[in-house]
Amino acid sequence: MGFYSSPGSKESGLFLLYLCLRSMSSRLILGGLCSILLLGCEKSIDFELKEESPKLVVEATIENDEPPIVTLTRSVGFFSNLTPEILTQSFVRNAEVYVSNGTLTHRLKEYTVPILPGVNLYYYSIDSTNLATAFEGEINKQYNLRVLVDGQEYTATTTIPEFGKSIDSMYWKPAPATSDTNKGVVMVRVTDQPGYGDYVRVFTRTNQGRFLPPYNSVFDDLFIDGTTYEVQLEGGIDRNADTLDDDFFFRGDTVDLKLSTIDKQTFDFWRTWEFSYSSVGNPFSTPVKVLGNISNNALGYFGGYASQYKRLIIPQ
Repeated sequence: MGFYSSPGSKESGLFLLYLCLRSMSSRLILGGLCSILLLGCEKSIDFELKEESPKLVVEATIENDEPPIVTLTRSVGFFSNLTPEILTQSFVRNAEVYVSNGTLTHRLKEYTVPILPGVNLYYYSIDSTNLATAFEGEINKQYNLRVLVDGQEYTATTTIPEFGKSIDSMYWKPAPATSDTNKGVVMVRVTDQPGYGDYVRVFTRTNQGRFLPPYNSVFDDLFIDGTTYEVQLEGGIDRNADTLDDDFFFRGDTVDLKLSTIDKQTFDFWRTWEFSYSSVGNPFSTPVKVLGNISNNALGYFGGYASQYKRLIIPQ
């Protein structure tokens, strides 16, 4: 005869209690085993960071109708405590810097820009005392950079390509999802030239400020080749500021757009640099190597820009 108890009986209550205890015991045993296994899997990992000697960092640009500009610094440690004095000391002084357009080769001159008392910035550009070999950037031309520092030579090549896109128009409209009627967004209508391989970098400025790139500033034409499209203009940001501006503009603002066609190497440098910048501090991000084009294991890039401009004055 099988065991049977009516609902609510003493035997039934003891049986349910037994089942509950057995279930709890199973969970406790299982939890204990998991804890033991997890504790057994723990391993202390110590990272020994390799000490790297400072490397040369090059930021060199040449733009249509503008002279070449070159900034040279030395890299600093990732965990270094940066100060204005350390940044000033990181500039490489008295280097030999040459830029060639295939016909003329010009040695650039070092210039000093005071920022704060005892804090200066240094860069190299056209030597105004030797204009016979000086030149400005031209569309559809190739340029070579040569830098001599401490007995080492560093080289790079770039081009100022033809315009890959044209700015058709800019217009303003009220910002969505806000009750502030002074806020607005700027829309841009752009035509991409037929043929894949048009790369651009975007800059904006507001009310005669500095031209600054937005958070994501470089784009290709993989999905919009040969089309005319509209896109919202992102505001440029100062990455040294404590807070980043949003993408809203305001009534009365004068907004300038600078759209620069760049070559593939310049695109790859800024694409990887911006990805690396956005992933700093994220333990789940994929490590990325910033792709520069300077020889001899130096960091940085030499890039050419074919730039065009458009202005919009937002009505009051």
